Amino acid sequence: MSQSSADIKLTQSVINKLAMRGIRTPCKVTVTVTKGLATLTGTVTQPHQKIAAGSVASSTSGVKRVINSLIVKAAERRT
Repeated sequence: MSQSSADIKLTQSVINKLAMRGIRTPCKVTVTVTKGLATLTGTVTQPHQKIAAGSVASSTSGVKRVINSLIVKAAERRT
């Protein structure tokens, strides 16, 4: 199912808000919005990031519901 232009704008809005909250590399979050349903998938490094990502998505105007399927996985240390 393809996204409408409104869903594409919502997706980008959620992604931008996540970046402003510091949820970016090494986190790997994929956001998809379809008919106002935002789905978050991927990994974050801390439990509070998963909670914050869900909160950011749900507080985005136009998002009706959020499925937060993020997995908390500690960042790999480089030696």
